[in-house]
Amino acid sequence: MCGIAGLFVPDGRTGDIARTAAAMGDTLAHRGPDDGDVWADPQAGIALAHRRLAVVDLSPAGRQPMHSGNGRYVICYNGEVYNHAEMRAELEARGHRFRGQSDTETMLAGIEAWGLYATLSRLVGMFAFALWDREARALTLVRDRLGIKPLYWSLQGGQLIFGSELKALRAVPGFDDRRDPGAVLGYLRLNCIGGDRTIYAAARKLLPGQVLTIGPGGAPELSTFWRLADVVAAARADPFQGSEAEAETLLHDTLIDAVGCRMLADVPLGAFLSGGIDSSTVVALMQAQSPRPVKTFSIGFDSPGFNEADHARAVAAHLGTDHTEVTVTEAEARDVIPLLPAIYDEPFADSSQIPTYLVSKIARAHVTVALSGDGGDELFAGYSRHVAAERYARTLFAQPKALRRLEAGAIRMLPPAAWTALARALPASRRPAQAGLKAYKLAGVLEGGPEDLYRRLVSHWDDPGAIVRPEAVEPAAVWGQDWSGLLPDPVERMQFMDTLGYLPDDILTKVDRASMAVALEARVPLLDHRVVALSWRLPKAMKLGGGQGKAILRRVLHRYVPRELVGRPKMGFGVPLGAWLRGPLRDWAGDLLSDAAFARSDIFAPEPIRQKWQEHLSGRRDWEYLLWDVLMYQAWDAAQRQAAPARLSA
Repeated sequence: MCGIAGLFVPDGRTGDIARTAAAMGDTLAHRGPDDGDVWADPQAGIALAHRRLAVVDLSPAGRQPMHSGNGRYVICYNGEVYNHAEMRAELEARGHRFRGQSDTETMLAGIEAWGLYATLSRLVGMFAFALWDREARALTLVRDRLGIKPLYWSLQGGQLIFGSELKALRAVPGFDDRRDPGAVLGYLRLNCIGGDRTIYAAARKLLPGQVLTIGPGGAPELSTFWRLADVVAAARADPFQGSEAEAETLLHDTLIDAVGCRMLADVPLGAFLSGGIDSSTVVALMQAQSPRPVKTFSIGFDSPGFNEADHARAVAAHLGTDHTEVTVTEAEARDVIPLLPAIYDEPFADSSQIPTYLVSKIARAHVTVALSGDGGDELFAGYSRHVAAERYARTLFAQPKALRRLEAGAIRMLPPAAWTALARALPASRRPAQAGLKAYKLAGVLEGGPEDLYRRLVSHWDDPGAIVRPEAVEPAAVWGQDWSGLLPDPVERMQFMDTLGYLPDDILTKVDRASMAVALEARVPLLDHRVVALSWRLPKAMKLGGGQGKAILRRVLHRYVPRELVGRPKMGFGVPLGAWLRGPLRDWAGDLLSDAAFARSDIFAPEPIRQKWQEHLSGRRDWEYLLWDVLMYQAWDAAQRQAAPARLSA
């Protein structure tokens, strides 16, 4: 796992490109603290920088940027290819001789032998890389299928610049840092900046499965080597036809391989364990293949409603792992907040960013690589919205629209805080988290219909244009496309949209930045593309059953862990934001929501935000998530201005 950066100046106006690339790489030292190097060809106008976190082949033979055996290619690569040993054996049979043991060298040899796209189709792993072709004088940027590893780029002043994080781009002299108000609209809706947009109007993200190539002509061309829509279409053409028991065995065997290949490393390795379905499955399959106890890590909080440590401890004890649990105080969790603007590099407001960073920091004290359970909800219908969509399709939307409007009005007769209070009367096993927020989202769904369900369930600010001052157009959202022809079932459409948007833009961004901030490599076996393909071949009934998602994944887990240890309702990985904002974070938030702070950022219409702030402080409403979106923008904006006040423009 590493950090990559570089620039390409096709017209030959190079300046000291090696120095610029080195400065870009230096901003990513946290991603690769073990080594750093720069390669440049000033005559061609290309410079590549690499920061190394040594995980496979720790010798100098694994250093980057790396040249291919025939000298044609130079690569700068972030990620891991888990099947490189099998590829290497095939290449050796063709006569290729290797200098070292790294997957980077294997990938280069594959590109030499088979070409770029044929090699990409063979790779099992996560990756983002830059490939320079000396013969064609062309630079190619590639991002992995699911978007596990990030890659940003920008074409400015006749030069293409790129990096693993936006801070690398900002290190380039003259970087155009004007904000994108449209991206802010999308951020306020989703608590992250989605699609190919970034907070900067002139910078873009490479999308999952996307390839960018730029040659001497200086015009970048975008293409794809993998599309989820193609995977779904292939699954529809070849659905799984066996029994549920056969499907369970096939999924188990596919997951065993996906987990097993991700346990290969030349450094200490462990796993995150929350005690939920996904992380418990990953750990169980790790322990089944390990001759010694797997190192597992969890955190507990001194806030009772947000503490999963007991569940993780029980699963760890049953599986016999070498478990590390650290209880974090609320004060220690809040101490992470000032670090967030630098860690995430643009506004990002999924509050589970705080515990994710903390558990990564704890794990890094013991291991260099940690496996994570991310992806199970998207692939196996594990989110509450998937269960809700199935229920609504059979019940609510079968009612006349006039009746649904009356029901929505009845819900809104009580404020969200009252619904949350009423929910406390239910048994813990049946008590919904954030009941007030969910009640109001239900009211919105009742007023609309199935077409509004996904948007309403995933939206924070449902009308972000009401609080963003400049005229702006909200970016096209994943629900803005008609996927009904590909996926007539609303639950499967939600899964599809979650995998296209929420997964790379929120979940994987959160995990990558939190783990790499402490130089920890996080691997996600459930997002092996072979697991993804299998999940789409399975019928929905094997995923959603008995009012629960992930039914078939649970069956795999129950081979190793008793049902009673992992049968609790999904908790999420949260912190008590609402109470913090009314208590210890009140002054901090008040400063960021002040007239002076709004004037400096010059992007928000303050009055609607202040109204929600006052309602939240009074306890009449729970607006913590909407306020957190604004606060994370304001904190990021303040940090950027403090870091480079002369260059920033609102």
